[in-house]
Amino acid sequence: MNRIKEILKYQGRSQAWLAEKIGKSYVVVTNYCNNKTQPSIVVLKKIAEVLEVDVRELLVPTKGK
Repeated sequence: MNRIKEILKYQGRSQAWLAEKIGKSYVVVTNYCNNKTQPSIVVLKKIAEVLEVDVRELLVPTKGK
């Protein structure tokens, strides 16, 4: 699971904007945002760079504190 959609909303950016920045189609980015598919580690890192966040912020923790 990822938080891409949540971070885009917080930053006031669109999925189309992200798709253009990372060189992916709008459909691919929509699938990432809706957690239908997950980006590869390489793509996730690129998304983090474009959004200027730590890659860990894009992920939903799977283990409690």
